[in-house]
Amino acid sequence: MQSSTVLEIGSGTGQHAVYFASKLPHLLWHTSDRSEYHNGIRQWLKEADLPNIRGPITLDVIKSEWPVLGIDAVFTANTAHIMHDHEVTAMIDGTGKLLSAGGLFILYGPVNYNGQYTSESNRQFNGWLKERDPLSGIPDFEVLQQLAAHSGLELLHDYAMPANNRTLIWQKTGYE
Repeated sequence: MQSSTVLEIGSGTGQHAVYFASKLPHLLWHTSDRSEYHNGIRQWLKEADLPNIRGPITLDVIKSEWPVLGIDAVFTANTAHIMHDHEVTAMIDGTGKLLSAGGLFILYGPVNYNGQYTSESNRQFNGWLKERDPLSGIPDFEVLQQLAAHSGLELLHDYAMPANNRTLIWQKTGYE
């Protein structure tokens, strides 16, 4: 499936949206985040002045109504490890409900496997995360995979990335 419309969950400053929209002009990129981050996103979008970026949309995965925009891909970067478990569950569940068959969910960030850190730096990073918020932390792949499967998402790819991060790509099942 060729994606054309992306919803980014947790756009933060808007830097990922600007980067990807400039490199992938065929995609319409919708930014979203909690309202307190909108000013920063707007600044990045205004400076970039790209025709294929929209937003920001107010989206708190556990409090907001999810947008109905004809999205065929959802992207999130560096969010799962700062979210609480119930927020990660809500994000994946909401994504599964939002996407039609064949749609993609792309998650970038650090991930553990079988309860084990992939590097010493990730172990240290997780300690720092827990100090600032004991309910945050690097998620386990197996938990993400179980949540995704429960939401009708099938793992397509698991890519190693720089700085001990991963890109996980799931596809909404039912695509023919």
